[in-house]
Amino acid sequence: MSVQTTGSNGNGHGSSVPEEIDYDDPRTTRFEKVKAAARQDGVEIVHYEPQYPEKGSRLERRMNRTVSLFFLLTGLFGTAFVVLYIVWPWRYKTGDSLYKLYTPLLGVTLGLMFLFIAFGILTWGKKLLPKEVSIQDRHDGGAPESDRRAVGQTLTYMVEELGVKRRPLLGLAAAAGLAPVAVVIAAPIIGGLIKNPHADNQMFTTGWAPIKEPNGGTRLVRMTRDDGTPIRPADVSVGGQMTVFPGIPEGATNAHADSPTLLIHLRPDDAAVARASNAQGLPHDSYNRTGFMYGDFIAFSKICTHAGCPASLFEQQTNRLLCPCHQSQFQITENAKPVFGPASRSLPQLPLGVDDEGYFVARSDYLATVGPDFWERP
Repeated sequence: MSVQTTGSNGNGHGSSVPEEIDYDDPRTTRFEKVKAAARQDGVEIVHYEPQYPEKGSRLERRMNRTVSLFFLLTGLFGTAFVVLYIVWPWRYKTGDSLYKLYTPLLGVTLGLMFLFIAFGILTWGKKLLPKEVSIQDRHDGGAPESDRRAVGQTLTYMVEELGVKRRPLLGLAAAAGLAPVAVVIAAPIIGGLIKNPHADNQMFTTGWAPIKEPNGGTRLVRMTRDDGTPIRPADVSVGGQMTVFPGIPEGATNAHADSPTLLIHLRPDDAAVARASNAQGLPHDSYNRTGFMYGDFIAFSKICTHAGCPASLFEQQTNRLLCPCHQSQFQITENAKPVFGPASRSLPQLPLGVDDEGYFVARSDYLATVGPDFWERP
């Protein structure tokens, strides 16, 4: 197939471009075909200069090794990220500080991976690819068959100019370095699917779950202060409130971050309203709250159902609980339903009781999910 072209040669590539190009002529170099095809499309290659006039020179080999090193370092830090993501102890444990390094190490390895991949690509482009200057005129209309064939030749030529075929070390290093990058991108997504979120019923279990005894029985969990001391009804004055934690090991630590609860001593009239609301329930759930209160005491989760912030600003006169993060307000005497702000679900209520020694206990775990959840609905 012959194509008539116009214009001068002067490509700096060491060969002239004939006015008429035969794409099927084996004597025609690929560069000549590319330049002729570019000229058909209004693109004139006005300057072309290889980075290294002598292919395989000592300087080129050294730059080849440099780029390869960058890609290998990319793969090294990408692999390190994946390994740390999987095996590093990230859970909080008392006296163990290794979990503090989890996020910094992930950040450092991920940052170095992207840094070296950027160095590799930039160095390859700046130091190994030929220098070329082209000028193109814009045109309208579809591409004819000759143009499509020319594009195929151009793409093939570009692959050859990348030098992967004659630089196998560079190609292998790029493949070895970029493969872990793909794994890094997929790791958080796949990692989040590996563990069943419903395993051990963790979405519905807090520190208030009754403790199983060795004899097969269960023991109710006491309400305690942050120092572990138990709480009696007389410890909370009328109209007052107190943040309580499950009386279990590490009950007041981040190991049970979903368990902080607000214990409120309502005034008698307000308590009567709250009991009536408990009996009536809420239209958007089917939890039976009858008997959840102890006397005039009532307890709700402190974890806001909007974004998980601690809702701890209790206004005694209106019996409203305010979340300071996004201004959600919950009406305590009406099953802690949201009355203002972005929260759309009521705060879970904890059933209260008193044990034989007169201390507050949770008669069961929360029946509703604590904090924001993926099935949240109005």
